[in-house]
Amino acid sequence: MKNIVFFLTLLMLSTTLVAQEKQVDSISTKLEKLDEVLVKSVRVEADSPITHSNLSKAELATRNLGQDIPILLNYLPGVVTTTDAGTGVGYTYIRVRGSDASRVNVTLNGIPFNDSESQGTFWVNLPDFASSIENLQLQRGVGTSTNGSGAFGASLNLLTDAVSKTANAEISNTVGSFGTRKHTLKFSTGLLNDHIEIAGRLSAIASDGYIDRASSDLKSYFLQGSYINNKTLIKAITFGGHEITYQSWNGIDKATLESNRRFNSIGFQYDDEGSFQKFYDREEDNYKQDHYQLHWNQKYNNNWSTNLGLNYTYGRGYFEQYVDSYHYTNNLFSNQATLGFLGVDPVSVNGERITETDYIRRRWLDNDFYVINASVNYKKDNLDVDFGGFYSVYNGDHFGEILWTENPIGFQQGDRYYSSDGKKNEFTMFGKTTYKINNQWSAFLDLQGRFVTYETSGLTSKRKAIAVDKTYDFFNPKLGVTFKINNSNSTYASFAVANREPRRDDFENGIDTAERLNDIELGWRYTKNMVKVNTNIYYMGYRDQLVLTGALDDVGAPVRATSGKSYRLGIEIDADITLGDKFIVKPNIAISTNKNIDFITSRDGSLVNLGDTDISYSPNLVAGNMFIYQPIKNLQLGVLSKYVGEQYMGNIDSKVSKLDSFFINDINIVYEIKDISVFKSIVFTGLVNNILDKKYVSNGYFFTFDDDFSNPGIITTIEGAGFYPQAGINFLLGATLKF
Repeated sequence: MKNIVFFLTLLMLSTTLVAQEKQVDSISTKLEKLDEVLVKSVRVEADSPITHSNLSKAELATRNLGQDIPILLNYLPGVVTTTDAGTGVGYTYIRVRGSDASRVNVTLNGIPFNDSESQGTFWVNLPDFASSIENLQLQRGVGTSTNGSGAFGASLNLLTDAVSKTANAEISNTVGSFGTRKHTLKFSTGLLNDHIEIAGRLSAIASDGYIDRASSDLKSYFLQGSYINNKTLIKAITFGGHEITYQSWNGIDKATLESNRRFNSIGFQYDDEGSFQKFYDREEDNYKQDHYQLHWNQKYNNNWSTNLGLNYTYGRGYFEQYVDSYHYTNNLFSNQATLGFLGVDPVSVNGERITETDYIRRRWLDNDFYVINASVNYKKDNLDVDFGGFYSVYNGDHFGEILWTENPIGFQQGDRYYSSDGKKNEFTMFGKTTYKINNQWSAFLDLQGRFVTYETSGLTSKRKAIAVDKTYDFFNPKLGVTFKINNSNSTYASFAVANREPRRDDFENGIDTAERLNDIELGWRYTKNMVKVNTNIYYMGYRDQLVLTGALDDVGAPVRATSGKSYRLGIEIDADITLGDKFIVKPNIAISTNKNIDFITSRDGSLVNLGDTDISYSPNLVAGNMFIYQPIKNLQLGVLSKYVGEQYMGNIDSKVSKLDSFFINDINIVYEIKDISVFKSIVFTGLVNNILDKKYVSNGYFFTFDDDFSNPGIITTIEGAGFYPQAGINFLLGATLKF
């Protein structure tokens, strides 16, 4: 109910403001500029000293057949993507320059999307969101100051659908391998009375997944009401999703990878003698997330403009799990099936002393996220200034419920066995200035102060007490210069500082030290006729970087540890080359070295200095290419290629932790028929993924443990690894009817 009341309040405010405005002419020429104001404070211009890539709605549409946004970004420089289910539907992840998704800052219309506590981005909560994106910008490295957690690998900001002048509608349907299907309905009223537009989208995506039982049942919506005149744009937007996914984060070991790469061990159920019976059919995530945004962009004259944004996000859902006492005790060596773990004393059932039990649990997260965001822009002659502030409040409730127990141990349905809260407040102030010194030189200065408080208390899901009350004050300066050599060539240099606080899991593991990053970028841009080339060299020096250890916790989340000093040094090159009037080639390559300095680890009971080691999940070579051929006006054929070099899943350069390199190719076909019957056009899209049917693994995990029981008195470090295989050759076919 509070969601509905909140959105109605926004809509009423928008309607009131609409009634006060006067009709003016020439609106269509101002739509795009006013829409772009929503993201101006977190984006950079083409000639800025910030390394970045842009993607438009049209570019996304060629492959938008139901796969998540990370998969659609797969061919950008330095990007590596992976998916639990093996198909790009469900839980998907992105890494940029070796940094995982929790270190990639994501904003939607300038509003943070990263979860405040975990700092992760869960695209599964917004299925088919690509169908409501106008354009996006991926900034690699620290980038410009943004809202939310600091960018330690990249920042990704998305602008949702622009106001449409004309009425339109679309019906899109996709079918594909592994029972994958997508159904989307979009509409826009166009500008009513030259001022008001209402637009929306409904989507449903389902897939059985490549991995056994890794199914997805995803639904989403997007609704936008807009008011516009020559100097004002007001948008009231609501969007959200509901995802139900069967979990597949266990991965498989090397032997199973060879014998049955689609195997999924989640949900094991055994009898009392240890004989496998079946898999629990509701071992699944069930989560809903709703976003409500109000944006007011106002242009006062040719020099001054302002932007005000309000946001409320409501998330709630659970992970249901069958805890089988035999499986947990004998296979997983876990105590979570014991009564002691649940805080219950042993009980007597029919004269037998019971210390373990099967049970079904749900681990809940219920959270509220409030944001106010404001910025002012002043632009005159050679000076362009943005300044503003951001304030957010996050409240999260973590708790676990017992639904059923095999033995009567005193729990009633719905009783909680753990509960904790999380409260995070953030206040940010920033000022950004671009000054064109002359026709060749321009300077950029970006100063940000970020102030974060985080509190949590209670029992974690492991039933361990947690009590955190921390405050972090960060100053993040950035500066750079651009030199225009001539009409075709320009160079740039920048230096940026970023700091970020630990996430909730880090506090649970006893880590409360903030990270610091110094990022140096040197770049060259070439544009002439039909050729565009971007080249940049970067050095990212870290202090107390929280690197992934390779291990997973008991819900599949990556575990991190402080590595002390570390760095990433690399070169990135990307190009867009048009050959004649039918061929386009878009190659990119990222070559890097990523090192922990004097890395210390525990091995066989002793601390060992391994010297410089590779940072986990950081391949030294990532390359991609898009070869596009347009034989006739309405037909486009594309060959998409991606190479990811070998990488370690841990930080100790263990051969056990190594992921092999892989090279995959996709075929993309788009054919449009225009002005047919009642349709504006019909677009047919085909995508054949992994056309060469490569058996590859894009992700995995690595763990160690000390064996002090096989040989009493002797400690031996044991290493192990798990892998997430991806689908072989598979296809998606779609048709879009445009009215």
